[in-house]
Amino acid sequence: MDDFSVYASSFNACLVNLGKVLQRCEETNLVLNWEKCHFMVKEGIVLGHKVSYRGIEVDKAKVDLIAKLPPPQSVKEVRGFLGHAGFYRRFIKDFSKIAKPLTNLLSKDAQFHFDDACLHAFRDLKEKLTTAPIVSAPAWDLPFEIMCDASNDTLGAVLGQRVEKRFHTIYYASRTMNDAQRNYATTEKELLAVIFAIEKFRPYLLLSKVIVFTDHSALRYLMSKSDAKPRLLRWILLLQEFDLEIKDRRGCENTVADHLSRLNPTYVENMHNSPLQDEFPDEQLFAITQIEEPWFADFANFLAGKVIPPHLSYQQKKKFFSDIKYYLWDEPYLYKRCGDGMVRRCVPEEEMQSILGFCHDREVGGHHGGAKTAAKVLQCGFYWPSLFKDAHKYVIFRTVMKCLFRMSWYVKFDVWGIDFMGPFPKSYNNAYILVAVDYVSKWVEAIGTPTNDGRVVLKFIKKFIFTRYGTPRAIISDGGKHFCNKQFEALLKKFGVTHRIATPYHPQTSGQVEVSNREIKQILEKTVGTSRKDWALKLDDALWAYRTAFKTPIGQQRKLQLNELDEIRHHAYECANFQRTHQSLA
Repeated sequence: MDDFSVYASSFNACLVNLGKVLQRCEETNLVLNWEKCHFMVKEGIVLGHKVSYRGIEVDKAKVDLIAKLPPPQSVKEVRGFLGHAGFYRRFIKDFSKIAKPLTNLLSKDAQFHFDDACLHAFRDLKEKLTTAPIVSAPAWDLPFEIMCDASNDTLGAVLGQRVEKRFHTIYYASRTMNDAQRNYATTEKELLAVIFAIEKFRPYLLLSKVIVFTDHSALRYLMSKSDAKPRLLRWILLLQEFDLEIKDRRGCENTVADHLSRLNPTYVENMHNSPLQDEFPDEQLFAITQIEEPWFADFANFLAGKVIPPHLSYQQKKKFFSDIKYYLWDEPYLYKRCGDGMVRRCVPEEEMQSILGFCHDREVGGHHGGAKTAAKVLQCGFYWPSLFKDAHKYVIFRTVMKCLFRMSWYVKFDVWGIDFMGPFPKSYNNAYILVAVDYVSKWVEAIGTPTNDGRVVLKFIKKFIFTRYGTPRAIISDGGKHFCNKQFEALLKKFGVTHRIATPYHPQTSGQVEVSNREIKQILEKTVGTSRKDWALKLDDALWAYRTAFKTPIGQQRKLQLNELDEIRHHAYECANFQRTHQSLA
């Protein structure tokens, strides 16, 4: 780990975040160098960039060193200058276009001749670095906008977001084309610029709405063209991963094509800064509290100092000495040999909640149920007598506190997957099965059809989906002609339904409908006759059987684990002891 930063929008929130980081460092025994730590600063250098309330800027100290460099006298010096300047290329619009004369000197067979064009590019880059704009950090709840364009030999793109109708720049990107790409047609170059921008800004764009502005209107037609060149088809398949919308913009309005003259750097003015407070709100830093003994105190005292608990009755002492053989003392911890033969550390009460939180809430926990959370605690090497009961209580508490996300009722029938099965042997003039499955409720609709054309799909969608469950938000299908045609797209557009096409040769994209196909096919194989020509009559029975079958996403498991049985026996002993005491008092 090189360095890390803790930030917040206010002073109090920054204190809370700082406390969490320091606690994590203490838990992992991470030692910090006090001389290199800076607290409550208004700006700082993070990964070579200056970050403040204004946004992200270049490091002036490094830029000043680059600005003082003399013109390079060799290819090695040109490569070094471009390497240093390229570190801040995200702040320089049209970096590749400006540096083109210098990059030509790096060609394999090029002769080093530092002419006026190279000198102009060298000075222009230094000037751009010293006057670099301030870029903004992304807001993940807003759509991203990309402005891209292609010239004869360079590609340019700008990533930004529109906040209150004002464009905020996030990233400038550009690169030069190779010899093969320079021979592309104009349409291919424009689409290449879009592909370059999407790949360059991919970490920002995943799972976000993306609007691409370009001055070539043919790109929208090309996205729906089915008989394009293989290279263009590959690029179009790459773009289908994103929620993409392409809009036209004239060259005079496209800020990349016209040197991005209309993009103004974003300055955040009048930012409220919380003043630093020198006094503590509470001067009393120490308090006297009574700490209860841990549940294993009697076992630890006996193994460490041979001290027998004086408050135990005869029956309790008998059970105590029966259980003590499973415990081991290794200063300063007590361990127990559990029912599965594994030795685990006994945990006091004050550590139980943090361990349950780590094994349930963290990324490694997976937010599983009580049994799996308790099993995760056991895998981590911890034990206490009421582990499974506490794990179930913790999961229930987190469920109430919205730890487990429960899908609302209106999300059902929101996304459907649809697919054809067949052809099968003719059965009452039916050769195919059209299957649709809801991704939330797993409800399946299926019919037998004589053909697998688009008219069957339209009739099925309107009769079995729209009229019964309403119009969904999206429908997922493969790229077959029965799903990808003008009539089907017109129907979905009319009702505002998004059509998602699965990736070719990747059935996991529509995995839910593929699983339903497999299950229905297995049921039919076991119920049809030897001739297999009566499957159309058995289809409704197969649907009934599949809809009412028990389904679980986590599979089957042992009813009770060994450690849970041990906990149940311990609880039963306590109940019997309580009953015996109650009878003696009566």
